[in-house]
Amino acid sequence: MSKYLVDKFLYTVDRDPELVERYRADPRGTVQWWETERAGSILGCVHAEATTWLEFAPVEREALATHDYPKLFELGAHPFLTLTLFIAMFERDHEPLGFQQEYARRLAHFTLPYPDSST
Repeated sequence: MSKYLVDKFLYTVDRDPELVERYRADPRGTVQWWETERAGSILGCVHAEATTWLEFAPVEREALATHDYPKLFELGAHPFLTLTLFIAMFERDHEPLGFQQEYARRLAHFTLPYPDSST
C-alpha cells in the first residue's frame, strides 16, 4: 500500500476545482486517469518526473473510486486531506456543517489510537 500516493491524490485533486468536479462526477474514471497520468509527477510539474513504480493497492483504488472516506481513514489516509476534499465535493448537498457532521458520524466507530497516517 502507498499512503503517500493516496495522500498525494487527495491533495492534488482538492487543489484543482476542475478535478474536484471530475472526481465527484466520475470517481472511478478520475482515479484511473490520475493513477496513469499524474501519479508519477512531481506536484506542480506534470512532466517533470516519470516514475512508474508507484501504484495504488487494489483496496486503496476501490476506496478512492467509491468515495469511501471511512475506509481511506482506516487505511491511514491523512484525515485532514480526506475531510477537505470531501467537503469540497459534498458540502453543497447538505445543510451548513452537515457534511462535517456526517463525516464525524461515519468515523465515530474508530477509537484511539487512530490508524497511523504517517507516510
